[in-house]
Amino acid sequence: MASSYPLFLSSLLLLISFCHAQSSFRPDALVLPVRKDASTQQYVTRINQRTPLVPVNLVVHLGGQFLWVDCENNYVSSSYRPVRCRSAQCSLAGSSGCGDCFNGPRPGCNNNTCGVFPDNPFTRTATGGELAEDIVSVQSTDGSNPGRSVTVPRFIFSCAPTFLLQGLASGATGLAGLGRARIAFPSQFASAFSFRRKFAVCLSSSTSSNGVIFFGDGPYNFLPNIEVSQSLRFTPLFINPVSTAAASSQGEPSTEYFIRVNSIRINNNPITINNTLLTIDSQGNGGTKISTVNTYTLLESSIYREFTAAYIREAAARNISRVAGVAPFDVCFSSQNVGSTRVGPAVPFIDLVLQGQNAVWTITGSNSMVQANDNVLCLGFLDGGSNPRTSIVIGGYQFEDNLLQFDLAASRMGFSSTLLGRSTTCANFNFTSNA
Repeated sequence: MASSYPLFLSSLLLLISFCHAQSSFRPDALVLPVRKDASTQQYVTRINQRTPLVPVNLVVHLGGQFLWVDCENNYVSSSYRPVRCRSAQCSLAGSSGCGDCFNGPRPGCNNNTCGVFPDNPFTRTATGGELAEDIVSVQSTDGSNPGRSVTVPRFIFSCAPTFLLQGLASGATGLAGLGRARIAFPSQFASAFSFRRKFAVCLSSSTSSNGVIFFGDGPYNFLPNIEVSQSLRFTPLFINPVSTAAASSQGEPSTEYFIRVNSIRINNNPITINNTLLTIDSQGNGGTKISTVNTYTLLESSIYREFTAAYIREAAARNISRVAGVAPFDVCFSSQNVGSTRVGPAVPFIDLVLQGQNAVWTITGSNSMVQANDNVLCLGFLDGGSNPRTSIVIGGYQFEDNLLQFDLAASRMGFSSTLLGRSTTCANFNFTSNA
């Protein structure tokens, strides 16, 4: 008996060491799939949450403040914890509000809890919601494949009532906020796993093949062996001093991503723009933001008029005939004289000249033209009105099959321009796990 004790002790120590190694695995990066919903054109990702873990479909809001989910309808979890009023987590969320709920206790309804304002940017609706914590599980990655799953045991999020789901893609039960907030996905994941506050979005143009979101640094490898991070160009990110959320507090800055467009060129010819529209003023008006809420790019009316007039001229020079508009588009063309190239229809290129050295984002036919029907191509840019809050809103369609990297620590955005020119797409991340 005595002789087996050292062997038992050795095995126990080995088991303890193994368990510690398992629990102390720290990923360099995380990966989430993201699909384009055919009906709404929204981008939907999936995480696992709760105890026991269940898959949760979430609409991606690039500039969103945090994760919120519907807690009224079948939220069951033994690891759910309401965030108490005046706690450190409450402060991290930027909340000073406290609330009681007399129909609880249950997820989303507890006494003496911290309150925030989950919002639905598609319907411009916001409501009060309980701040809470629960387990979130996602897959790690080496940049080429998904790896083993990792968990954040106390991921901060907000509960929301079921009605806030109105207007979201079918099957979605909440919103994934990726914005510049301390409890948004990028900051919480970076804090949990001690990697840089950096993430990258690569949206697929296909409704049948997933794009990808990376949290953490590159590499970002796409089949057939294309590494994208080394060829990114960079432009500064700007903070809008006034919140653009549906509900906010006085003096709260926006959590959305703003860049500076210095000029717009069509076929290398610059268009005339009132430059005061291109900067953000003290009231938070003007500038350019990147958005997954808008499907197509919105241009302030005077910019839109110059832009479309110049585009029509350049198209005519190529014998591309204008035809009647097809809602919601005003500017459409016959596809009869439009050839096909690796980077989409053979139409005039659009250059967004951004702030920064060589920071020219080229939009080719794949991201400028929308196939309205068999014979008609439409320019996927819309009139944003004469006095919009933001002068240029770059919509999701314009950066499908482009990789955008958001480096919150360095306050800059990296962009690839279309990956089609490199013979790959955002649907070419290999989601076969190597765990």
